[in-house]
Amino acid sequence: MTSDKRSLVLAVPSNGEGGLEADRSGHFGKCNCFTVIEIGDSGPRDVRVVANPPHTNGGCLSLVELLASNGVTALLVGGIGGRPLAGFQAAGIDVYFDNRLAKVGEAVEAVRSGAASLMQPQQACGR
Repeated sequence: MTSDKRSLVLAVPSNGEGGLEADRSGHFGKCNCFTVIEIGDSGPRDVRVVANPPHTNGGCLSLVELLASNGVTALLVGGIGGRPLAGFQAAGIDVYFDNRLAKVGEAVEAVRSGAASLMQPQQACGR
């Protein structure tokens, strides 16, 4: 988890209707929605779902603005392209990488416990 004093608000690309029990989506741009979780010292404090709108002008870069406008400070993905990764980094949103954990709740715990690593540019998808 980030060590600064700002609140950690994590977005996790999700399948179905989202939520802590939802399956994670393998690639953020193609998810059904984002489960957005405010995480406190003792775990999730608030959970809500933000719909993933159809791609329009700006494509995946428009999702940077969408998530930032929803107070997101961190994102955990199993895959993301280089342009949106750079967009999130430029917006001050930490991007974590994990391609193993299946459920949103598991991903939350990985970020909260420090088990998830920040994504590096070489891990980005080439598409």
